[in-house]
Amino acid sequence: MSKFSNNYQKITFIKHWTENLFSFRIQRPANLKFRSGEFVMIGLPNQNDKPILRAYSIASPSWSDELEFYSIIVKDGPLTSKLKNIKINDDIILMPKSTGTLVLDALKPGQRLFLFSSGTGFAPFSSLIKEPETYEKFEQVIITHTCRTVKELKYSQQAIIECNNDEIVSEFIANKLLSYHSTTREDYTNKGRITDLITSKKLFSDLNINQISSNDRFMFCGSMGLNNDLKKILLNLGLSEGANNNPAEFVLEKAFVG
Repeated sequence: MSKFSNNYQKITFIKHWTENLFSFRIQRPANLKFRSGEFVMIGLPNQNDKPILRAYSIASPSWSDELEFYSIIVKDGPLTSKLKNIKINDDIILMPKSTGTLVLDALKPGQRLFLFSSGTGFAPFSSLIKEPETYEKFEQVIITHTCRTVKELKYSQQAIIECNNDEIVSEFIANKLLSYHSTTREDYTNKGRITDLITSKKLFSDLNINQISSNDRFMFCGSMGLNNDLKKILLNLGLSEGANNNPAEFVLEKAFVG
């Protein structure tokens, strides 16, 4: 028997959104505690007893009975090339320790919260926009999601619809949640990299909101290149990067899946 067998959890739900993107859920272990926005290490059982583990943001909020994950399929990825074949009732390995920088505790109090994401980087924000505490701490929450194609936006669009329709969460949202979707390779209502939409001020005019001020707080999760570019923009505005033990104006996630 594998030494990881105590960490096995059954798959309860799978949905393929595109040929390269899918989401899945598992039952939440009774002993797992996490803050919305954190990630855990997951993997697949194998005969060598040395499973490949990768960091996955939990896409469900801290109060949920299930854990949802959103994954890209990397063609030759050691984990995702196999994870794409999972079926209902299959086992996956879930390590019980959660961590991460995309948590509300890592930000100073502010008026607006901007959540910038690309690709599967939307996952931790799916958790945070369903978290009542997010709306208790901020007067407005602006979430953006940028992908190459229109089809790749479906997961985030569905998550936002679920938020607004959820009996509990919708009471906290009370028109506080604004969303903005854009594409980089296909024509769409909004087109362009989020960095360009910020620097050109188009994001703010499209949403009819004020430009960035010192009272705004930010989280971002995407490719390393996007994260670095967003960080540069915010540093140039005189804002500082925060951490769990040193809250500031913005935080970014540094864990990646392969």
